Amino acid sequence: MSAESTPGPGISGPGTKATSHRRSHGTHGTGRRALRVTAWTAAGILVLGGAGVGYLYFKLNGNLKTVDINQMLGSDRPAKADNGSENILVLGSDTRSGANRKLGGGADDGSARSDTAMIVHVYKGHRKAAVVSVPRDTLIDRPACTDAHGTRHSAATGVMFNSAYSTGGAACAVRTVEAMTGIRMDHYLEVDFSGFQKLIDELGGVQVTTTKAIDDPESHLDLKAGTHTLDGRQALGLVRTRHGVGDGSDLGRIQLQQAFVKALTDQVEQVGVFTSPKKLYNLADTATKAVTTDSDLGSVNSLIDFADGLKSISSKNMHMVTMPVEYDPSNPNRVVVAEAKAKRVWKALKNDEPIPASATKGTATGQAKGVVTS
Repeated sequence: MSAESTPGPGISGPGTKATSHRRSHGTHGTGRRALRVTAWTAAGILVLGGAGVGYLYFKLNGNLKTVDINQMLGSDRPAKADNGSENILVLGSDTRSGANRKLGGGADDGSARSDTAMIVHVYKGHRKAAVVSVPRDTLIDRPACTDAHGTRHSAATGVMFNSAYSTGGAACAVRTVEAMTGIRMDHYLEVDFSGFQKLIDELGGVQVTTTKAIDDPESHLDLKAGTHTLDGRQALGLVRTRHGVGDGSDLGRIQLQQAFVKALTDQVEQVGVFTSPKKLYNLADTATKAVTTDSDLGSVNSLIDFADGLKSISSKNMHMVTMPVEYDPSNPNRVVVAEAKAKRVWKALKNDEPIPASATKGTATGQAKGVVTS
């Protein structure tokens, strides 16, 4: 949802707390969400971390939207890890109205969608991280959950992962991820895709190298092979593109998104935000308008403390994978969890261990790896 839009399910207005709750092969809405992932985890967090913006706290606090995940989910959740690690669900969301309607297309119906999700595991010591992308069209069993209006939604079998968010909002998405993984999500971050475009423009663009030409009219992207400095609209097109690379699936798009996150992480400290107070303020203002957090991170103070613990993580210390999946034999436009391999991923994260390469080897990929490099 955009900064200007009405708060959606489970999201409170600026500066307040939410009291209630809040969709790989499919439409191009997926990329929008990943953008937010990119925008906040890589840009907002790193820039706010250690940046000394105390005099702006009150104004920036007023930009933030929060959702009280703990209150909505109660005590029926996996136990918190006691090994010094943290797990964050980073979600992309949008409404089909306002600025998002212009950027994303589709009906101006005011509905909210989430097509990209990343589970970020920060290892003990906060110098390394693992990022697991969850394809939106993965068929899963969704647990029962309650939406922002107090309506109880029954559990469902064989539905797409992204239906959790569209059904019950942020809290339902968190409950679904926790049910899938057995891992407690310590924090929730959601980034708006129109805000992502503004963030990239505030950063002065992001440099990527494409090893193949990308031409996708649906995402308004036309790049020749070579090095490019992408502005916000081009970056949005890159992380949304599906038909321009690989096998045209959302799995391929996820690989582009992961490459872009790494490029953004590498470059955010090189664009002058730490030496220009005006640039820092503009970026922080844009980021806090674009992001929705869990209530524990619902202040600039909390975000800076959180970010300060992550700023040592560079792209070379960020292991990015896609949740092990296989194409659904009855529907090539859907994927199903490769259960045995996925369990190895979740076990590694629970134990604060590296994800073994064998856990993702031989699973569906989308064939877009290496198309974009930083």
